[in-house]
Amino acid sequence: MKNHPLAITAITALLASSISLADGSHSGGIHAPIAAAGQTSASFDIVHAKIVLENNIATFQMTVNGQAGALKPAPIGKLAGANVYSYVWPTTLNSAVVGFEKDAGILALAVTAHPDFDDTPLYDENQDQDPANDGNVWHSHWVVLKGNDSCGKGNLAVVDIAKDTTPRVPKTWPGLPILLDSPGWDPIFSKQTLTVKVPFAASVDLSTLNYDGVTAGLRVNQSLHAPLLCVVDVLDIASGDLSLPGKLGY
Repeated sequence: MKNHPLAITAITALLASSISLADGSHSGGIHAPIAAAGQTSASFDIVHAKIVLENNIATFQMTVNGQAGALKPAPIGKLAGANVYSYVWPTTLNSAVVGFEKDAGILALAVTAHPDFDDTPLYDENQDQDPANDGNVWHSHWVVLKGNDSCGKGNLAVVDIAKDTTPRVPKTWPGLPILLDSPGWDPIFSKQTLTVKVPFAASVDLSTLNYDGVTAGLRVNQSLHAPLLCVVDVLDIASGDLSLPGKLGY
């Protein structure tokens, strides 16, 4: 009997994933099954997510079933309606830890790409001497998320800053009217795996940190009004249910 091409492809993918997870770098954390064919692009199909701490430097890691970072949004030429692709680690850290108001929402580290706008004005990621045209280069953010049915029932949004209010924000806040920080930590993509190293002050207690791994598409509101940035397409969740089961490794 001849081997079916789809069966061969599935077995090859499973073996490749098994090999990549066999080394110590993929121990602990949250392990997730490979998505069914056609369900999620391999570049966003999470197979492993974890956070490891050493000397108060937390390494955020996510491994996917395909080439991490291979896909970016198609440009539309304007901010309104612009798309954002993201790799996200939602955490139980309080938003005040990184410089926002206390208890502002779900604090998450996000690595994003979006060709239609730049939200890292302090950094020149593509090194062309212009810090205002780097949105399409993968970069890191802290974001604060809350449920917002204006984005679709049960969907999340990056928390808006209401007009004429001045909530506490980090020093590297990019000036957008949302709770988003641009700290400038470079994400590193290596084949299937993405890592970001994040330093914390020694006074920050990370021992009770829980986390999850998410890949998602976001979109800027067509009217550029609140909610400004919605999560519109959750591609994969490491835990399957956003229960944040991950425990900090050492």
